[in-house]
Amino acid sequence: MKTAYQVSGMTCQGCVASIVENLKQLDRVLEVQVDLEKEEAIIESEVEIPDSTLQAVLSSKYQITRKKAVGQKAQTNVNGQKSKWVQLRPLFLIFAYLFVASYLLNLDDWNTTEAMLDFMGLFYIVFSFFKFLDLKGFPESFSMYDPLAERAPLYGWVYPFIELALGLMFLMRVQIPLALIATIIVLGITTFGVSKTLLDKKKIRCACLGTALQLPMTEATFIENSIMLIMAISMVIQIF
Repeated sequence: MKTAYQVSGMTCQGCVASIVENLKQLDRVLEVQVDLEKEEAIIESEVEIPDSTLQAVLSSKYQITRKKAVGQKAQTNVNGQKSKWVQLRPLFLIFAYLFVASYLLNLDDWNTTEAMLDFMGLFYIVFSFFKFLDLKGFPESFSMYDPLAERAPLYGWVYPFIELALGLMFLMRVQIPLALIATIIVLGITTFGVSKTLLDKKKIRCACLGTALQLPMTEATFIENSIMLIMAISMVIQIF
């Protein structure tokens, strides 16, 4: 019999391989197929296996729950595309809040540069907060697409602290030129990795909001970094 399960917590193909390996070790399990993008596992077994048994062989990072018996008609591509946008809704909401907050902070005495600095500061503070929620799991996810984190694992561990420091520098107006140059370097490296991942059509999870929110790597990730880079570059040009 085949049964479909919802699997949360996966961030890369390494997670997929680990889940497949552990589930295949169970008695009466014949075949396991895991789809990272759909967050789904199809398990073929001789008998029905309790969810608790499946969960017991997986890391606490992953949660597996029964969906339905396989044999029902698969969802259409249209529905699949809709689910992707639903997954990205937290990212769009955060950006909307950041834009509104930056606007309101400078409403009485409008200054575009000051509003941009506030936006960048708030961006870093909010995004670092989500990374700190799972500081242990973030480096592994980040290294899947950031070239520097892949080659130097320590960089993945300190990255949330770098974001926090840059956020405070922008909001407190401390060493702004240095913060802008650091932004161009740090986000430039990440954007290069994101672009390569999208071009290679790899199916991995974006770690921009840590692992607490499971976001797919899409063009939205590229756009998010590009907005920050454009702001930073434009202000560097004004200063120098």
